Amino acid sequence: MAAAESSLSIVEYFRGEDGYRCGYCKNETGNLSHGMWAHSMTVQDYQDLIDRGWRRSGKYVYKPIMNKTCCPQYTIRCQALHFQTSKSHKKVLKKMLKFISKGDVSKVMGGEEPMDSHIEDVVACNYEYRNESHVSQAELKLLSVDHTERAETEDKDKEQMKEEVNVKKVESSSLQIHVAKGTPVPGEPSHSTKIVHALPKPGKGADLNKPPCRKAKDIRKERKLQKLLQNQMCTCEGSPLQAGDQVLLLQNSKSKPNQPKTVEDFIFASLPDDAAHKLEVRLVRSSPPSSQFEATFQESYQVYKRYQMVIHKDPPDKPTINQVRLVPVSFEDPQFKSSFSQSAALFAKYQMAIHKDAPSDCDENETVFLGIILKISMFLMNLMQFTRFLCDSPLEAENLPNGPDCGYGSFHQQYWLDGKIIAVGVIDILPYCVSSVYLYYDPDYSFLSLGVYSALREIAFTRQLHEKAPDLCFYYMGFYIHSCPKMRYKGQYRPSDLLCPETYVWIPIEQCLPLLEHSKYCRFNQDVKAVDDGRIKELGRVRVLHKGTIMPYSVYKKRRKGPSDEASVHQYASLVGQTCSERMLLFRS
Repeated sequence: MAAAESSLSIVEYFRGEDGYRCGYCKNETGNLSHGMWAHSMTVQDYQDLIDRGWRRSGKYVYKPIMNKTCCPQYTIRCQALHFQTSKSHKKVLKKMLKFISKGDVSKVMGGEEPMDSHIEDVVACNYEYRNESHVSQAELKLLSVDHTERAETEDKDKEQMKEEVNVKKVESSSLQIHVAKGTPVPGEPSHSTKIVHALPKPGKGADLNKPPCRKAKDIRKERKLQKLLQNQMCTCEGSPLQAGDQVLLLQNSKSKPNQPKTVEDFIFASLPDDAAHKLEVRLVRSSPPSSQFEATFQESYQVYKRYQMVIHKDPPDKPTINQVRLVPVSFEDPQFKSSFSQSAALFAKYQMAIHKDAPSDCDENETVFLGIILKISMFLMNLMQFTRFLCDSPLEAENLPNGPDCGYGSFHQQYWLDGKIIAVGVIDILPYCVSSVYLYYDPDYSFLSLGVYSALREIAFTRQLHEKAPDLCFYYMGFYIHSCPKMRYKGQYRPSDLLCPETYVWIPIEQCLPLLEHSKYCRFNQDVKAVDDGRIKELGRVRVLHKGTIMPYSVYKKRRKGPSDEASVHQYASLVGQTCSERMLLFRS
């Protein structure tokens, strides 16, 4: 049963009726969205959900009500296999290369935002914890699958469900990079050209008794390969990439003749032996937390705290709203009152032993100690916000034979400079994409444009994963918000597509922008007859988890006591789609 539980998504749905404050236009009640709490979720289910406009913040999964919310948020993806670096991207990559190799700290600001918005996700967190689940784990335990009132066509339905799970593919999953057989390889003669070797006239031409001269370009490429094999430029779960993977990365980074440099050409460029700095990128699984993640948790959290304070002007002990229920700091609370004397004595002992305070400075009066308790409470709330927002994830860790070596699920991509963490990219690795969740970095290194640099690294990482998992070929950048000029930077990673909010098909962003200039909410699919192919068709087949038993909604509806919940279930099913509604378990109390 444990295996069965780990392969099922279990969600609680919250109807989106109340408005929240918008972080973009500052409308106090204009931000409208539907949401659900995901107790667990498979990577395939989440992939299908984000392809219908959903997005997660911690374990809370939300979908903006596009035609009603004040600032419509369109899911955006970059076609990583065809990505071409722009001039501004190259400037950022060259700036990092100069800093690593020579220590150049020229503070030329790129003027671009990090890959994801702090405001966007904090707004999500605001309603995340208002709707936080209070269901116990015992209520989620699967006891049985109800067979008593299944439809006569259940066997056919089950086969159809399996087919839908296997058949669903991203529209552009067939896009792959193929190198033509006739493409000349640098340093090797082209097979399409006839080569004639003639002896040079005396006194002219190359001396055949000496080794042939080689182009400096070819020598640099050879050194590049040797350097890449020696240096551990990128690590996975704290261990270096295999030599074969490193060779593969180098092959991907080779530019074809007369072709612009790729992002890999900059990232894996050869460095001098006396390089001023060493940069490593480590991938650590955040959920469930790996040993490497746990070992670096405190250092990573300190980077996050500094980032929030300096970049987003959070106060040092910013308390969070509606996130944590703590024991009241009051003598009216029995637990606090009973432990106060012991806690105060421990505090005084600590202050005298560690900070050399005089006994008089550690007076056990209520005012002094209550102030300390309040500060500790605020620290714990901030720490819990970090954990629940950027570390907790409903995604199940999955490792498949045809998947990437690191597996699927939620990860932190840590940027280590000279032995310390300077930035962390929070990402999800899904069947068809790498999905960017958030980025935070040490403000002391803002001059390196780490937001842009990390996005380019994640695009290169997507291309690397594609070599092992052919279906994985997109880089999802969260939401594109055209009505907020500050959030339009995501459209600069080309080629990219926006998701039509009505038919859920991908449309090139070039076709969407003219429409968005006229209206903040748009249906991008211009085929007026097109409909949502994944729309709900049979409400009775929605899967429900009720009192530990899995059953179709048609059975649950007959057993339910009290007022009908059909409207809520129908809304949920229409938003997640028929396929997900038949795979995921909708919890009903």
